[in-house]
Amino acid sequence: MLFLCVLLTLGLGGGPASAAAAPSPEPVCSVADKRLSELSGLVSDGSRWYAINDGGTRVQIFVLGRDCAVQRVISGSTDPYDVEDLARAADGTFWLADTGDNRKQRDTVALLAVTPQGRVTLYRLTYPDGPHDAEALLLDASGTPYLVTKNPLSEAGIYRPATTLASPGPTPLVRVGSITIKSTDTPGGPVAGFGSVLVTGGAVSADGTVVALRTYTDAYLFPAPDRDVAAALRREPMRVPLPDERQGEAIAFDPDGTLFSASEGAGPIRAVPGAAALVRATDETTEGGQAPSAGGEAAAGSSGPGGVPAVPGVLIAIAVAGGVVFAWTKLSKRFGR
Repeated sequence: MLFLCVLLTLGLGGGPASAAAAPSPEPVCSVADKRLSELSGLVSDGSRWYAINDGGTRVQIFVLGRDCAVQRVISGSTDPYDVEDLARAADGTFWLADTGDNRKQRDTVALLAVTPQGRVTLYRLTYPDGPHDAEALLLDASGTPYLVTKNPLSEAGIYRPATTLASPGPTPLVRVGSITIKSTDTPGGPVAGFGSVLVTGGAVSADGTVVALRTYTDAYLFPAPDRDVAAALRREPMRVPLPDERQGEAIAFDPDGTLFSASEGAGPIRAVPGAAALVRATDETTEGGQAPSAGGEAAAGSSGPGGVPAVPGVLIAIAVAGGVVFAWTKLSKRFGR
């Protein structure tokens, strides 16, 4: 049964998202501060980066200069459960996605809105279809948050609040779509091959016209000319390989459209200059830019992100199934909650 699930997840239809036009990421500087050993979320205001750790027992947003040195820390007294991603609204408010749930046992997840002065507002959320583990937060141009789940055996679900956020809530979430990430041969991640199908982070460009999701090994950039995140994730993306990141979870856009990525553990923040502009230009030359969908969702096995190498399906199943067991054991041990 596990092999069958894996094969259905990977799919064999559809071609890979184009990576030919995407430039390679270049190191900018290296994060050496031991307080950021589990860097999981990243945003940029054009002159500084703001970063968070995975997990944690209190709210901490690290302010980094362009030399990767920590300049200060924005702190709040709230004790989160498992923070996974970071976004920044147009008014400067930081949004932390306290949405990690490897064991799928949380009745609620949460968003934490943090002012630059460290004032925290808690918004609890409930899924309509049971617990999920989510590591990607997308904040659209209007300030609406979207969560994208991390699921090794089926498509990633896309959720947003069904009503206006209430504090402390809970506010119900509604599922607005799904997306299947297909395996690539980009090296990196905690488990070779397996990490290329798991969504580990997200970002939206400053003008809202490009949406990014990343896995441990690749970034997928979706055109959003109408600034609609759910619609963007049904379009054909441009794939940007992010090779050799040990546990790549952070991704961000500069206001000028540069794409940044980073990994947990000591290592570089890397840049892909002009990434957002390249996506917009590619979309303008594509008729419609819309990928096939079913019921408003990206159809599993249809044209979508990534591509499966032409090797026997049984071998793929064995490799990924082994990765599922190994990675899930590793992640379960890693989080104490």
